[in-house]
Amino acid sequence: MSLKKALLVTTMLVTSGFVLSASAASPATATFQVLIVIQKACTVTAGASSNINLGTVASTALNTTGSNTISVTCSKTTPYYVGLAPSAANGGTTTGSGAMSTADALPGNTDKVPYQLSSTPGPSGTIWGNTATSTTVGNGVAGTGSGAAQSLTVYATAATANFTPDSYADTVTVNVNF
Repeated sequence: MSLKKALLVTTMLVTSGFVLSASAASPATATFQVLIVIQKACTVTAGASSNINLGTVASTALNTTGSNTISVTCSKTTPYYVGLAPSAANGGTTTGSGAMSTADALPGNTDKVPYQLSSTPGPSGTIWGNTATSTTVGNGVAGTGSGAAQSLTVYATAATANFTPDSYADTVTVNVNF
């Protein structure tokens, strides 16, 4: 056999040996993790579509009640506590009592129509105020997030309408503690 052929055969055997030993060896392995931290979160939807309109009533009307809903969306299993705060500018309190002032700015009208917020209807409904915190319901309303929107009904009752004929309004702030 010529020297060239011998070198070629040796090279092929050596190369083949490396290929065989490389394919016969176990693969090297390692692992890694995919990580995420999901924070608890809540959102609230109110606004004009949640306004409570007590309607047009006679000045002799008593215990006029109306309702509407607000929507709370919290992450799954997140406990939440909703407080309602009537406008402090009109004498609102943490007990859910507020007062509506003239919405038309009628000259000389200083009347304020008192109302009470509640989670159940009528003048003796369960008071809905604003003492809820991130750990206790206080006089608010409690819930547990599902990841989907949850509707909560809010009631407002004006005990009397014996005030200057006018349009009245107040602003209520919704606080979702979680």
